[in-house]
Order: sequence, then C-alpha cells, then structure tokens
Amino acid sequence: MMQQYLKIKKDYSDYIVFFRLGDFYEMFFQDAIVASKELEIVLTGRDAGAEEKVPMCGVPYHSANIYIEKLIDKGYKVAIAEQTTEPVKGQIVEREIVKLVTPGTLIEESLINQKDNNYIVAISDDKNGFILAYSDLTTGENFLQILPNDIDILFNEIISLNVREVVVDSKFNHQDIEHYLKNHQLTISLEDNTDLKSYYRSLISDIYDKHLLKAFARLINYLEKTQKKELLHLQKVQVFSSQSYLRIDNASKMNLELTRTMMSKSEKSTLFWLLDHCKTAMGSRFLKQNIQRPLIDKDKIQQRYSLVESFNDHFIEKEEIINELKKVYDLERIVGRLSFGNCNAKDLVNLKNSLKTLPSIKENLLALNNIYGQTLVENIPDVQTIVDLIDQAIVDQPPLTIKEGGFIKEGYSQRLDEIKDISANAKSWLDDFVERERKKTGIKNLKVGFNRVFGYYIEISKGQLSQVKDEFAYDRKQTLTNSERFITDELKEKESIILGSKEKIEQLEYDLFIEIRDQVQKETVHLQSIARDLAFIDMLIAFSKISMEKRYIKPQLIEEKKLEIIDGRHPVVEAISDQVFIENSLYMDEKNQILLITGPNMSGKSTFMRQSALIVIMAQMGCFVPAKSAKLFIVDQIFTRIGASDDISTGQSTFMVEMNEVNYALRNATSNSLILFDEIGRGTATYDGMALAQAIIEYSHHKLKAKVLFSTHYHELTHLEDDLKSLRNVHVKAKEEKGDIVFLHKVVDGPTDRSYGIHVAKLAKMPKVVIERAKSILDELEKNHGYNVIKAQTIDLFNYMESIEKDVEEEKYQSVIDQIKKIDILDITPLNAMNILNELIEAIKTIDKKD
Repeated sequence: MMQQYLKIKKDYSDYIVFFRLGDFYEMFFQDAIVASKELEIVLTGRDAGAEEKVPMCGVPYHSANIYIEKLIDKGYKVAIAEQTTEPVKGQIVEREIVKLVTPGTLIEESLINQKDNNYIVAISDDKNGFILAYSDLTTGENFLQILPNDIDILFNEIISLNVREVVVDSKFNHQDIEHYLKNHQLTISLEDNTDLKSYYRSLISDIYDKHLLKAFARLINYLEKTQKKELLHLQKVQVFSSQSYLRIDNASKMNLELTRTMMSKSEKSTLFWLLDHCKTAMGSRFLKQNIQRPLIDKDKIQQRYSLVESFNDHFIEKEEIINELKKVYDLERIVGRLSFGNCNAKDLVNLKNSLKTLPSIKENLLALNNIYGQTLVENIPDVQTIVDLIDQAIVDQPPLTIKEGGFIKEGYSQRLDEIKDISANAKSWLDDFVERERKKTGIKNLKVGFNRVFGYYIEISKGQLSQVKDEFAYDRKQTLTNSERFITDELKEKESIILGSKEKIEQLEYDLFIEIRDQVQKETVHLQSIARDLAFIDMLIAFSKISMEKRYIKPQLIEEKKLEIIDGRHPVVEAISDQVFIENSLYMDEKNQILLITGPNMSGKSTFMRQSALIVIMAQMGCFVPAKSAKLFIVDQIFTRIGASDDISTGQSTFMVEMNEVNYALRNATSNSLILFDEIGRGTATYDGMALAQAIIEYSHHKLKAKVLFSTHYHELTHLEDDLKSLRNVHVKAKEEKGDIVFLHKVVDGPTDRSYGIHVAKLAKMPKVVIERAKSILDELEKNHGYNVIKAQTIDLFNYMESIEKDVEEEKYQSVIDQIKKIDILDITPLNAMNILNELIEAIKTIDKKD
C-alpha cells in the first residue's frame, strides 16, 4: 500500500495527497508533518517496512471539506486519491487521483464567497507585453487581457482580480514577478501545454492572435488537469485590453475604498456596500466587476442611464421585477455544478423556480416602453421545456442526496411507479405479518425490526419467550439483554423482495436524475445567457433604487474635457453620517487642469477629492450620481495617493510607497486621466517635500495635461497660480472662534494662509502646556520665516507651567469643589442626589463656557 502511495505522490509532489483508507483520508511523510501542523491534528506513525515508523495523520472522509478549506486558505494544493475498486481479500484496493483542489479551482459552494468571483490567472508574455488569461470555474466566465510590458500594471491587474493562484510555464524567469507573487502569498502552479483541445474551439472562434490562443490554452489545460474532466460549462472568452475600460490601479481602489475599507478591510462603508441593493448573487458579482472596471464606451453608459431612468419612472414594474429577482438562485453556479456533475435534485428545483420568473420579468421590462429593455427581452431565450421537464420529474422538496431516492414525482416513470407499488405492498404485507404472528403466538408486544446484518427479524422480549413454541418454526438469530431475535422462512423470502425493490427504486431514481441532468445540461449556453441578463437587470435596478433613495441625478456625458459637478456629495460619507453633508462643487476644464487645495486637517480636503473620483466612477458604471447636476467627460484612468502606509512585505517606508504611487501616476497618466494627490512630500524634510511637491505640480501642468486635484499644507505653493495658467487655488473654509477652530467643510476659491494645525491638536485634547509651547515656537518661526533655531525648553519650565495650569484649573472649579465637599452622602435621598448632580453639571458647563 505504501508503494502505491509513493507512486501517486511522485506525480503530485507539490500537492498534499489525501489518500483514502476506509473512512479516512490519510497523509504520510512530509505531507503528514505539514498537515498535522497546519490543521492542528495529531501526528502519529505507521509501520511500513522501514526501520522507523512513517509519519502519518488523517481526517474523516465525511468532513474532509473542512480540512481541505483550511489548507487551501493557507495556499496549499490538495490531491484526492480515492479507492477505485471494491476490497477483495488478499488484494490491494486500487487507488488513483480523482480530483485536484487548488486555491483557484474551488467549486464547493461552502468554500467560496457568493458575491465574489474566484478567479485563477495564467500569465504569458511575448515581446509586446503580458497576456492575462483568467477564469472562474464556478461561473464558467473566461477573459483574456492584453497588458503593456509594464510589471507595475501587471501587478495591479493581478491584485485587482483578487486571485489566489497564478499559473505560469516552467521557463517563466521573471524573478521580480516571482518575488512579488510569493510576497503576496499567491499559489504558483506550472503548465507548459499550450495546445487547445478541439472541443474548446468554439470558445475562441473570434480570436486569431496565436499568442492569445496559447495563453488561453495554458490556463484551460491546467484547469482540465485539476478537474479530471472536460469543462463543458465554460463560456465564450471575452477579450479586452487595458484601454477598454476605466483603469483604476490597486492602490487607488484601496484609497477610494471601492470594495474594501482601508482600516478594517471589510465591505461595510465601501462604494460596493452602498450600491449593492442586488437581490441575486449574480447581480452582486456583476456590480463588483463594474466597480473594479467602469466603462469608457459612451453608448453603453448612455444605454444604462436610459434603463435606470425608466426604472425610476416605472415604480410598480420595478417592484414587480424585484419581487421576481428575490426568487432567483445563483444560476451561474448551478450551471457550473451541473457541468461538474456534483449538482443534486435541489439544484434542479432551484433552477426551475428561477426560470419560472422569466415571463413576469419580460412582461414588466416591456412595460417600461424602453428600446433597450425591449432588446433585453428579445435576447432572453425561451427555456420553458426545461421548466416543464423539472416540474414533471422532481418533487418540490427533494432530499439533498441523489443516492437514496425520494425525489422523482409519481407519474413521471411508469416503471418506477410499478416498483414503488411493489415496495408499498410489501410494507403492507409486513404490517399484516406482524398482526398474524401476534394472534398466532398470543404475544401482544411482538414486533418486526430491520438491521443491515440480519435483515428483517422478529423481536420478542425476555418476559414473553416462554410463549414461543416449536411449531412456530422460529429460528433464533441473536440474543440481547432484554429480548431475543428470530427469523422465519416466510419473512426471509419476503425480505429479498422488499430489499430488492428498495435498491431498484434508488438505482432507477438515480438513473432518471442523470438523464434529466444531461437534458438540462444541453441548455448550458442559454442558461448562462439568462444568468448574465438577470445580473445586468439586477444591477441596474440597484442603481435605480439607490438613486431614488439618495436623490442622485443622471450625469451628462460631454466631449469637451470638462468636469463640472454642482453641489456634489460623497456617496458613502453621506450615507453613514448622522449630520447633514456639506455639498461642494467642482469645476475643471482646459483652463483649470489643476486645483491646488489648501485648508486645515480634518476640514474635508480628502473627502472632497475622493467624492470627485467616486462620482466619475459611478457615472461611468452607468449609475446616477450624488449631485445637483454633473457634466463629465469620459475619464480613461484614475490615480490616487491618499493616506499613509508602509509596505512591510517589501520593506518600503511610507515615503517610498508614496513616491512609487506618484511615479506610477506620472508615468501612466494621459490627458484624459484624473489624479488625486493628497499632501505629497509630507513624509520627508519640509524643504525636500515642498520642492518635490512643486516639481510634481509643474510636471503635471506642462507634460500630462491631466485633471489633478492636489491638496497640500505647503502654503508657499499657492503662488504657483501666478505662473501656471491652468492651476487654480481653492481652499476648504474654517473659522476661528475664541481660540477654537470651526470646520465649515466648504470648498471656495482662493488659497488659505494657515493650516490651523495647533487648533487641531487642541481638538485632540493634547496637554495644554504642549499647545502653549507650540504656539510660542510658531510665533518665533513666523517672525523669522523659519530660519532661527528655537532653543529647547527645560523640564523645570514644563513642570512649572503644569503646576500653574493645575492651580488655575483648581481655582476655576473651586466653587463646584466646595459644593461637593458639603454633601453628606449618608443623609441624602436618591432624588436629591440626582438634582444635586444636575446642578453641578450645569455649573461646570457655565464655567467652561466662560473659559
């Protein structure tokens, strides 16, 4: 047996082999050592002819998925070796690998997020750049993407797809890429075969580029090798280049919190969280894809606006469609399970119930009187034959297993009904047999039971055994503590009929299920088309719903390179804030390419910048936007540098990360791009930072011609408005009241002359002596334009200032302290205590107000 294991392991050296032994999957040697540690299970040993025991650990086969999921999450790959022959005495059971499970090929419903795609990517390269081929096995979606010969762009695309496994050929020698993949804990797999099998030709019928064909073949050959079967549910390949959608690099997606927040890494309080009013998992996945890759095709965007507008105007029809979508299951993944042969009768019923919604959805789409809605209806194929087939064949509430019968409707199969009738009569015969035996023996508690060892038997309690006579011809089979078990010739004869009919029923139902499944499988292409259309409708209705709830408006797409947003709002901040959101307008055209934004921290500069980018993204997804009005040109790329963070995996400091992101924007932006730079240069010395910031602004102005929002605390940069004709100063208003700062969150023209940093420190409740010392230092620096060196204050002076401050504090509240001292805690009622406490609070508030 160990020789058999080693032979299998030799071919799957980079997998952890789950080797089936009876009711367990066992692991041996290094696999066992790794698995026992990662799964926290006991490591034991087994005699295998060697001097020392072979390391071994195991998991029950019926709960193997739990352990496989843990290994996959940690980046391992699992090969499952099953017993392929029945046990025969004196012979070893044959075993072979029946399935390979890898991070990118998970198909089990319990192991994947229903609102996420589980992509696996293959990287190929040629002299012109990189080609990404990627698929989601659970949905059958396939994509080919052409990328320029730029590793940064390649990295960003891989991260954006949120993949867990990357396939390359064995000669792939990009050390920097391999280093990156390992740092990001991506599983790397090898595949050299680039010959595409004939039955996949229909998926690439419109593709003639040999490099694209080989890239796709590499991925498909790897997938087929892991699944050990033909992948009949794969959809036609979609090809696009990096210029065919609004490109948003991974750092920008993080900074804008499109699908994950920067701090908690959760979906809550993201753009996806806000917009996801979808009723189906397919709709949510499609929405996420569109957030990651908004459109740049003006006609397609306008079509979406038209449909959203129609949904807004037809509330009743929209609600009818929403109610139908609530009944739709995840068609894409049901079709995937159909193809893999691991669906059950429940999947077919869910498929039927989903398809039964189509007539109502079509009817309500036609009622919109929208040409695009009418086109949608015409494109949805008629699959009533599938609905009728499943409705006639499968019961409404079938069991989860398909091996034990109980799911085929009466009347669907004459032969099945006949066998069931025999089985039912046999059961009736058993009831009659029990009654006859009770009368014959006089034993009222006589009963008939069944187990897998003896089959059917008569059971008589110990107290009634004396009534068993020889003429009954009872043959004793088993003695228990409180009873005896017997059989008779008549009972054994009937047993073979009963058991035979049960086995026949189970086998026939299974065979019928396979026939039905195969018939449904023939409609895979139509079912996938329906799934795509329903996901599209679901997303647009979600856009309509959020637009109506939040007062969003239809943007106007224009040819002129202008961004004109009147009274714009940050969609997410507005949704989660308890306060009224302060609206701000944005105007940028050929004469206003760069907005230099000044203002204090916490005043809303970053929020204003982010909302501008989010409005562009929403508009190019086909969604209405949070503004009074919006005129927008089609943006090709969005770059951001907002916030501060180290990259520990590559050993890069905050400033280095900042410079890399700025460099990426400067090298890749075009005149149609939007760039958000937030306080560039703050991570280094003041003059270094200011010099870099000015150089970046000048380069953006003269070379890029892109739209740039640049926030800064370097007020010295505001003079650039005099020399750079396309730069305009704006600032976020704040006002000072009695030494405190009040943020107005309103963006207005012109520069601000101060940052109010010390006021913000005061809001943070920093020690007063620190605030006062900072004020004195600032006064000195401002007098001498920052050139004098301020001598450090001594600890004694700090202590003296603190004691003075403490004395002032105590004196200020002395009247309150005197009141507290007069209270006799032993001679006071609860009501009086509450009244005194309220008086003290009001007295403190009055003192603080005067202060």
